[in-house]
Amino acid sequence: MTALTQEEVASHTRTVVQGLEALRNEHNSILSGINSTLAAAAHHPPDSNVISEKAGILQKSLDQIELGLSEAQIMLALASHLQTVEAEKQKLRAQVRRLCQENAWLRDELASTQQKLQASEQHVAQLEEDKKHLEFMSTIKKYDADVQDTESSMEEKKDKSDDPVVDLFPDDDADDRAAAMSPTPPSQFAQQVNAGYEIPARLRTLHNLVIQYASQGRYEVAVPLCKQALEDLEKTSGHDHPDVATMLNILALVYRDQNKYKEAANLLNDALAIREKTLGENHPAVAATLNNLAVLYGKRGKYKEAEPLCKRALEIREKVLGRDHPDVAKQLNNLALLCQNQGKYEEVERYYQRALEIYETKLGPDDPNVAKTKNNLASAYLKQGKYKEAEILYKQVLTRAHEREFGAIDGDNKPIWQVAEEREENKNKVKDSAPYGEYGGWHKVAKVDSPTVTTTLKNLGVLYRRQGKYEAAETLEDCAIRSRKEAINLVKDGMTVDGGRRLSASRDRLRRGSRESLNSAEFDAADDPPNFPSPMGSTTSQRSQDDARHTGIKKIFHAFGFQS
Repeated sequence: MTALTQEEVASHTRTVVQGLEALRNEHNSILSGINSTLAAAAHHPPDSNVISEKAGILQKSLDQIELGLSEAQIMLALASHLQTVEAEKQKLRAQVRRLCQENAWLRDELASTQQKLQASEQHVAQLEEDKKHLEFMSTIKKYDADVQDTESSMEEKKDKSDDPVVDLFPDDDADDRAAAMSPTPPSQFAQQVNAGYEIPARLRTLHNLVIQYASQGRYEVAVPLCKQALEDLEKTSGHDHPDVATMLNILALVYRDQNKYKEAANLLNDALAIREKTLGENHPAVAATLNNLAVLYGKRGKYKEAEPLCKRALEIREKVLGRDHPDVAKQLNNLALLCQNQGKYEEVERYYQRALEIYETKLGPDDPNVAKTKNNLASAYLKQGKYKEAEILYKQVLTRAHEREFGAIDGDNKPIWQVAEEREENKNKVKDSAPYGEYGGWHKVAKVDSPTVTTTLKNLGVLYRRQGKYEAAETLEDCAIRSRKEAINLVKDGMTVDGGRRLSASRDRLRRGSRESLNSAEFDAADDPPNFPSPMGSTTSQRSQDDARHTGIKKIFHAFGFQS
């Protein structure tokens, strides 16, 4: 027997009600007839008893029918109530579905609002950090470096010119500066191919601050800064992280500036392993570390060990950046210098010529790298005794510099090399020839003050001496010396607005050697780092200096978000 539905039960109940009502009417009719018969047979007792018994049975049956009708009515009412309840149930279910949809929408809105709130909190936190950094920078302005410290730094650089490796890696103002290998500089193109890794802003800022201290010879501040940052990065990110490799690279180059070559080599090898593991073997940052390691070996005279590293860096940059990229040209310059120190002049000329072609094509003939590369190539010619080829390149550098500063060359506007040759020709005719300063003012650092030009003046002077043109050589060498002295005087006396600009430029030139040696982490930075003042002023005792140094380092680390 199958179970009946609610509708079927109600339908059957209505049918039963109809049958019971018909049966009730029939019973009422029969009962009425019996009652009338009973009244007529009242005078015959035996018959009346039988009729009375029948009437009682009918009455009982009628009562049962009435009870069944009542129960059927109740069942119908209950069925109607159940239908009403079911309708309410369906209505409530619809409301529940609508509320679930509204709840899901509200959850989405809440999640979106929470994300916006989190982004806002991060932005506020970043603004607070920026504010703290700016407040810190304003508090250390009073610790400006003394001019005497700058002069002493200049004297230290002069002393470094006696080092046997200065011919390979001199500072910007050394005699053979244009032939120096260049550590990896910042490059906006290299940043675009850094395969998902971008150096954090705080490391960039710390990097620039370390440059400032190192350029001033304040290694007692620069080294603890690097070590503290390295320790913090290893705690937060682990040893095998690109940021740790960046910090190792910076610290290694600070050690290299201190001539601590062994420590620098260990750090660079560690940084190289981390970058190869985390960024891949063909990443620009790997090329930067290889280049810095090659530079380090070159400074130690290990040219054969440095050459394969430099070649591998060149291959990576050619593969990632393209064969005609300026960074490839810089790598070619470094490789040419390593070959030059091994006497491989054929390769030297090929590398320099290719680098020169890249610079002229991509950056234009007036780019400083063009003059530097011409000077490098001319120096290679000079060492081989190819005086004619070297002289042509030296004169091209000086002529182009003259045209940029003083305009087109004519009878009254002559480049310095032409003035020097005229003085050489007229040395026996006029004893007291006119000072060359009247012929364009080359000795004035405000006009022509380029380390490349100064080096070219000295190198061309050397060439003139080898050719027996002593008067011309003295003219160029004296001009270079005057430029140097003028730069020192500007550092001492640069108090006017224009002088302030010259002072800043001179300081930039004085620290460029350290800055370029540290710019090896592929930073996408400006041409010059910010001129951070030193947090240590002149003190009266060594103890107060140590306290100021410790306090300055703690402030710097709090400003950069590191743990001190």
